[in-house]
Amino acid sequence: MASHVGVVGDEENVYSGNRIQPFASTPVLEETSVGGKKQKGSSTVRSILGLEEFFSLTIWRASVAEVIGTAVLVFALDTIVISTIQTETKMPNLILSCLAAIIIAILLIATYPISGGHINPIVTFAAFLTGLIPVSRTIIYILAQCVGGILGALALKAVVNSSIESTFSLAGCTLTVVAPGKDGPTVIGVGIAQALWLETICGFVFLFASVLMAFDHRQVKALGRVTVCVIVGIVLGLLVFVSTTVTATKGYAGAGLNPARCLGPAIVRGGHLWTGHWVFWVGPAFSCLTFAVYTRLIPSQLLHTIE
Repeated sequence: MASHVGVVGDEENVYSGNRIQPFASTPVLEETSVGGKKQKGSSTVRSILGLEEFFSLTIWRASVAEVIGTAVLVFALDTIVISTIQTETKMPNLILSCLAAIIIAILLIATYPISGGHINPIVTFAAFLTGLIPVSRTIIYILAQCVGGILGALALKAVVNSSIESTFSLAGCTLTVVAPGKDGPTVIGVGIAQALWLETICGFVFLFASVLMAFDHRQVKALGRVTVCVIVGIVLGLLVFVSTTVTATKGYAGAGLNPARCLGPAIVRGGHLWTGHWVFWVGPAFSCLTFAVYTRLIPSQLLHTIE
């Protein structure tokens, strides 16, 4: 999730005594005067690109929270996926969804004051498309999240035995798997089109039902950061349950809803995790673009994400 200038500007960081400055803030358009005329063009381009942030130690330090947050997310979620399936519980989807909601909410609360609590390329890209962060921070954050995803998968690989790693593929994002059949090995799972639709629809619902709330400083102020983080976690948990239940197909891991989480196991484990991996990036990208169009259609007096 992303914070917004003015959301927590009056609150003090209990860890350092300094005022919290959310990094996922709306770029401010600066005006320059040339020959007595105000020029907005160059300042607008600078604010969109935000090239100075590539050299900002503060932004890079904030990105460390994205690395650690995403790494913990991947390690925790993938461990939960493996354990719920391995223990053969009667309702693994429900248990997985509830635990995922709790983990996500906790990590958002932990990273929110430092980096804005993205830990997901979907949130970062949506924040960029809605004008909340510049290109530079978008690149830095997504890079940090991908590194975190890889570190989380490496950590999981280090603590599980080779049998579990092979059987569950580090709980990576899959569309299909090869399973034994009557006439030999059979590919089971879902098709590319179905998976792409699920990824796009679930991604948009995630942005519409929870992230938009985090982008709106009015709601964050009214509900409080912790409440908003919990709501985001609950929405993601529900989407995990829906995407894994609506297909009810073995071999399909459900909507990824976090490309960095899918990338980590794919790089560390490889193999069939790369099959259709692009779906877990293209689907969310479509979701973000659709979400950005939706925010443009809302009357300006009703939309308070960009002032």
